[in-house]
Amino acid sequence: MKPAAFDYVRAESVEEALAVLRAEGSDARILAGGMSFMAMLNMRLARPKVLVDIMRVAPLARMDEEKGALKIGAGVRQARLLASDGLAQAAPLIAKALPFTGHAQTRSRGTVCGSVAHADPSAELPLCLVTLKGHVHLKSAKASRKVAAEDFFTGMMATAKADDEMIEAVSFPTAKGEGTAFREIARRHGDFAIVACAALVSEKGIRLGVGGVADMPVARDFPLLDGTALDDALNAFAWELDARDDVHATARYRRELVRRIGRATIEEAKRCRA
Repeated sequence: MKPAAFDYVRAESVEEALAVLRAEGSDARILAGGMSFMAMLNMRLARPKVLVDIMRVAPLARMDEEKGALKIGAGVRQARLLASDGLAQAAPLIAKALPFTGHAQTRSRGTVCGSVAHADPSAELPLCLVTLKGHVHLKSAKASRKVAAEDFFTGMMATAKADDEMIEAVSFPTAKGEGTAFREIARRHGDFAIVACAALVSEKGIRLGVGGVADMPVARDFPLLDGTALDDALNAFAWELDARDDVHATARYRRELVRRIGRATIEEAKRCRA
Protein backbone atom coordinates (compact mmCIF):
# COMPACT_ATOMS: atom_id res chain seq x y z
CA MET A 1 0.00 0.00 0.00
CA LYS A 2 0.92 3.66 -0.25
CA PRO A 3 0.28 6.50 2.20
CA ALA A 4 -2.82 8.65 1.99
CA ALA A 5 -2.10 12.12 0.60
CA PHE A 6 -0.51 14.61 2.99
CA ASP A 7 1.21 17.99 2.98
CA TYR A 8 4.90 18.14 3.83
CA VAL A 9 6.60 20.90 5.84
CA ARG A 10 10.38 20.98 6.18
CA ALA A 11 10.76 22.99 9.37
CA GLU A 12 13.71 25.35 9.61
CA SER A 13 13.25 26.02 13.33
CA VAL A 14 11.55 24.59 16.41
CA GLU A 15 9.19 27.55 16.38
CA GLU A 16 8.05 26.77 12.82
CA ALA A 17 7.37 23.13 13.69
CA LEU A 18 5.39 24.13 16.77
CA ALA A 19 3.38 26.68 14.83
CA VAL A 20 2.22 23.94 12.46
CA LEU A 21 1.32 21.67 15.37
CA ARG A 22 -0.63 24.49 17.00
CA ALA A 23 -2.55 25.23 13.79
CA GLU A 24 -3.24 21.63 12.72
CA GLY A 25 -3.53 19.80 16.06
CA SER A 26 -4.11 16.06 15.70
CA ASP A 27 -3.95 16.32 11.90
CA ALA A 28 -0.19 17.04 12.05
CA ARG A 29 2.62 14.64 12.92
CA ILE A 30 6.33 15.14 13.50
CA LEU A 31 8.68 13.24 11.18
CA ALA A 32 12.22 12.53 12.37
CA GLY A 33 13.88 9.22 11.49
CA GLY A 34 10.60 7.70 10.33
CA MET A 35 11.73 4.07 10.66
CA SER A 36 8.47 2.98 12.32
CA PHE A 37 6.23 5.84 11.26
CA MET A 38 6.77 5.37 7.52
CA ALA A 39 5.55 1.78 7.80
CA MET A 40 2.43 3.02 9.59
CA LEU A 41 1.88 5.56 6.81
CA ASN A 42 2.28 2.91 4.11
CA MET A 43 -0.25 0.65 5.81
CA ARG A 44 -2.52 3.65 6.42
CA LEU A 45 -2.55 3.00 10.15
CA ALA A 46 -1.67 6.70 10.40
CA ARG A 47 -3.30 9.31 8.16
CA PRO A 48 -1.97 12.75 9.06
CA LYS A 49 -2.85 15.71 6.85
CA VAL A 50 0.53 17.36 7.48
CA LEU A 51 3.99 15.90 8.12
CA VAL A 52 6.50 18.21 9.81
CA ASP A 53 10.11 17.18 9.09
CA ILE A 54 12.41 18.37 11.92
CA MET A 55 15.68 16.75 10.87
CA ARG A 56 17.19 20.00 9.57
CA VAL A 57 16.60 21.91 12.81
CA ALA A 58 20.16 22.18 14.12
CA PRO A 59 19.39 22.78 17.84
CA LEU A 60 17.54 19.46 17.99
CA ALA A 61 20.71 17.55 17.02
CA ARG A 62 22.46 18.38 20.29
CA MET A 63 23.64 15.95 22.96
CA ASP A 64 24.60 17.49 26.29
CA GLU A 65 25.55 16.22 29.73
CA GLU A 66 23.97 18.52 32.28
CA LYS A 67 22.81 18.30 35.89
CA GLY A 68 23.59 14.60 36.17
CA ALA A 69 21.78 13.61 32.99
CA LEU A 70 22.56 12.91 29.35
CA LYS A 71 20.13 15.05 27.34
CA ILE A 72 19.45 13.81 23.81
CA GLY A 73 17.77 16.11 21.29
CA ALA A 74 14.98 15.03 18.97
CA GLY A 75 17.28 15.05 15.95
CA VAL A 76 19.95 12.72 17.36
CA ARG A 77 20.13 9.45 15.48
CA GLN A 78 20.60 6.18 17.36
CA ALA A 79 23.83 5.35 15.53
CA ARG A 80 25.35 8.69 16.50
CA LEU A 81 24.56 8.12 20.17
CA LEU A 82 25.96 4.58 20.05
CA ALA A 83 29.21 5.84 18.49
CA SER A 84 29.60 8.80 20.85
CA ASP A 85 32.70 8.96 23.05
CA GLY A 86 32.14 8.14 26.69
CA LEU A 87 28.67 6.63 26.32
CA ALA A 88 29.69 3.43 28.14
CA GLN A 89 30.87 5.50 31.10
CA ALA A 90 28.08 8.08 31.19
CA ALA A 91 25.14 5.78 30.39
CA PRO A 92 26.27 2.14 30.39
CA LEU A 93 22.73 0.73 30.24
CA ILE A 94 22.05 2.67 27.04
CA ALA A 95 25.35 1.49 25.57
CA LYS A 96 24.33 -2.11 26.26
CA ALA A 97 20.77 -1.76 24.94
CA LEU A 98 21.40 0.20 21.73
CA PRO A 99 22.97 -2.72 19.79
CA PHE A 100 19.64 -4.54 20.23
CA THR A 101 17.70 -1.59 18.81
CA GLY A 102 16.86 -2.55 15.24
CA HIS A 103 19.72 -3.08 12.81
CA ALA A 104 22.71 -0.98 11.79
CA GLN A 105 20.76 0.32 8.81
CA THR A 106 17.75 1.45 10.87
CA ARG A 107 19.92 2.90 13.65
CA SER A 108 21.67 5.08 11.07
CA ARG A 109 18.35 6.75 10.34
CA GLY A 110 16.16 6.24 13.41
CA THR A 111 16.27 8.74 16.25
CA VAL A 112 16.35 8.21 20.00
CA CYS A 113 13.36 10.48 20.62
CA GLY A 114 11.47 8.91 17.70
CA SER A 115 11.59 5.53 19.40
CA VAL A 116 10.29 7.10 22.61
CA ALA A 117 7.50 8.91 20.72
CA HIS A 118 6.47 5.70 18.92
CA ALA A 119 6.10 4.04 22.37
CA ASP A 120 6.17 0.43 21.23
CA PRO A 121 6.02 -1.65 24.45
CA SER A 122 8.77 -3.95 23.12
CA ALA A 123 11.23 -1.18 22.20
CA GLU A 124 14.53 -1.00 24.02
CA LEU A 125 14.97 2.76 24.47
CA PRO A 126 11.60 3.39 26.16
CA LEU A 127 12.39 0.49 28.49
CA CYS A 128 15.76 1.99 29.43
CA LEU A 129 14.21 5.42 29.93
CA VAL A 130 11.70 4.00 32.41
CA THR A 131 14.27 1.83 34.18
CA LEU A 132 16.67 4.76 34.61
CA LYS A 133 13.85 7.09 35.77
CA GLY A 134 14.55 9.42 32.87
CA HIS A 135 12.44 12.30 31.60
CA VAL A 136 10.80 13.44 28.37
CA HIS A 137 11.04 17.14 27.51
CA LEU A 138 7.90 18.33 25.74
CA LYS A 139 7.42 21.69 24.05
CA SER A 140 4.44 23.49 22.53
CA ALA A 141 4.05 26.98 21.13
CA LYS A 142 2.80 28.07 24.57
CA ALA A 143 4.96 26.25 27.10
CA SER A 144 7.56 23.59 27.92
CA ARG A 145 7.27 20.78 30.42
CA LYS A 146 9.28 17.83 31.67
CA VAL A 147 7.49 14.52 32.23
CA ALA A 148 8.85 11.50 34.12
CA ALA A 149 9.18 8.48 31.85
CA GLU A 150 6.86 6.38 34.02
CA ASP A 151 4.14 8.99 33.53
CA PHE A 152 4.83 9.58 29.83
CA PHE A 153 3.91 6.08 28.60
CA THR A 154 0.20 5.53 29.13
CA GLY A 155 -0.63 2.41 27.10
CA MET A 156 -0.03 0.50 23.87
CA MET A 157 1.77 3.06 21.64
CA ALA A 158 0.09 5.82 23.68
CA THR A 159 1.75 8.68 25.55
CA ALA A 160 0.98 11.79 27.59
CA LYS A 161 2.09 14.08 24.73
CA ALA A 162 -0.61 16.54 23.67
CA ASP A 163 -1.46 17.08 20.00
CA ASP A 164 0.22 20.50 19.92
CA GLU A 165 3.42 19.26 21.61
CA MET A 166 6.58 17.69 20.26
CA ILE A 167 9.33 15.81 22.08
CA GLU A 168 12.20 18.27 22.19
CA ALA A 169 14.59 15.91 24.01
CA VAL A 170 14.85 13.00 26.42
CA SER A 171 17.21 12.84 29.37
CA PHE A 172 18.82 9.73 30.85
CA PRO A 173 20.41 10.04 34.33
CA THR A 174 24.14 9.44 34.13
CA ALA A 175 25.78 6.51 35.91
CA LYS A 176 26.43 6.72 39.65
CA GLY A 177 28.32 3.47 40.16
CA GLU A 178 25.43 1.06 39.65
CA GLY A 179 25.84 -2.31 38.04
CA THR A 180 23.86 -2.50 34.80
CA ALA A 181 22.74 -5.23 32.43
CA PHE A 182 20.40 -5.65 29.47
CA ARG A 183 19.08 -8.83 27.89
CA GLU A 184 16.27 -9.70 25.54
CA ILE A 185 14.72 -12.60 23.67
CA ALA A 186 13.58 -11.97 20.08
CA ARG A 187 12.95 -14.18 17.05
CA ARG A 188 15.96 -12.58 15.34
CA HIS A 189 18.52 -10.11 16.57
CA GLY A 190 17.15 -6.66 15.76
CA ASP A 191 13.49 -7.68 15.90
CA PHE A 192 11.27 -6.23 18.60
CA ALA A 193 11.72 -8.18 21.81
CA ILE A 194 9.35 -10.89 22.97
CA VAL A 195 10.67 -10.01 26.44
CA ALA A 196 13.41 -7.52 27.29
CA CYS A 197 14.91 -6.88 30.73
CA ALA A 198 17.03 -3.98 31.97
CA ALA A 199 18.56 -4.06 35.45
CA LEU A 200 20.27 -1.61 37.80
CA VAL A 201 21.91 -2.81 41.01
CA SER A 202 23.25 -0.43 43.67
CA GLU A 203 23.83 -0.52 47.40
CA LYS A 204 20.22 0.65 47.80
CA GLY A 205 18.72 -2.31 45.95
CA ILE A 206 17.63 -3.67 42.57
CA ARG A 207 15.59 -1.98 39.85
CA LEU A 208 14.32 -4.22 37.06
CA GLY A 209 12.53 -3.00 33.96
CA VAL A 210 10.58 -5.31 31.63
CA GLY A 211 9.41 -4.64 28.08
CA GLY A 212 7.34 -6.70 25.67
CA VAL A 213 4.91 -8.07 28.25
CA ALA A 214 2.59 -5.29 29.43
CA ASP A 215 1.27 -2.63 27.08
CA MET A 216 4.08 -0.30 28.16
CA PRO A 217 7.53 -0.73 29.74
CA VAL A 218 7.29 -1.31 33.50
CA ALA A 219 10.02 -1.13 36.17
CA ARG A 220 9.97 -2.19 39.81
CA ASP A 221 12.34 -1.71 42.76
CA PHE A 222 13.37 -4.60 45.00
CA PRO A 223 15.66 -4.91 48.02
CA LEU A 224 18.99 -6.69 47.47
CA LEU A 225 17.36 -10.11 47.33
CA ASP A 226 18.91 -13.43 46.43
CA GLY A 227 17.95 -17.08 46.17
CA THR A 228 14.31 -18.04 46.72
CA ALA A 229 13.34 -14.53 47.85
CA LEU A 230 14.43 -13.12 44.48
CA ASP A 231 12.61 -15.91 42.63
CA ASP A 232 9.41 -15.13 44.55
CA ALA A 233 9.72 -11.40 43.79
CA LEU A 234 10.25 -12.08 40.09
CA ASN A 235 7.30 -14.46 39.98
CA ALA A 236 5.04 -11.83 41.55
CA PHE A 237 6.31 -9.21 39.08
CA ALA A 238 5.73 -11.56 36.14
CA TRP A 239 2.08 -12.07 37.12
CA GLU A 240 1.60 -8.37 37.81
CA LEU A 241 2.46 -7.55 34.17
CA ASP A 242 -0.73 -9.27 32.97
CA ALA A 243 0.81 -10.95 29.92
CA ARG A 244 -1.42 -11.98 27.01
CA ASP A 245 -1.17 -14.54 24.23
CA ASP A 246 -0.33 -13.26 20.75
CA VAL A 247 1.16 -14.56 17.49
CA HIS A 248 4.69 -14.32 18.91
CA ALA A 249 4.37 -16.03 22.29
CA THR A 250 1.95 -17.22 24.93
CA ALA A 251 1.37 -15.38 28.19
CA ARG A 252 2.80 -18.36 30.06
CA TYR A 253 6.02 -18.26 28.01
CA ARG A 254 6.41 -14.52 28.62
CA ARG A 255 5.98 -14.95 32.37
CA GLU A 256 8.63 -17.66 32.38
CA LEU A 257 10.99 -15.40 30.43
CA VAL A 258 10.49 -12.63 32.99
CA ARG A 259 11.47 -15.06 35.73
CA ARG A 260 14.50 -16.50 33.95
CA ILE A 261 15.79 -13.56 31.90
CA GLY A 262 14.99 -11.22 34.78
CA ARG A 263 17.12 -13.24 37.18
CA ALA A 264 19.97 -13.59 34.67
CA THR A 265 19.94 -9.83 34.01
CA ILE A 266 19.98 -9.02 37.72
CA GLU A 267 22.85 -11.44 38.37
CA GLU A 268 24.82 -9.89 35.51
CA ALA A 269 24.23 -6.42 36.92
CA LYS A 270 25.44 -7.60 40.33
CA ARG A 271 28.65 -8.92 38.76
CA CYS A 272 29.08 -5.68 36.84
CA ARG A 273 28.85 -3.66 40.06
CA ALA A 274 31.32 -5.94 41.81
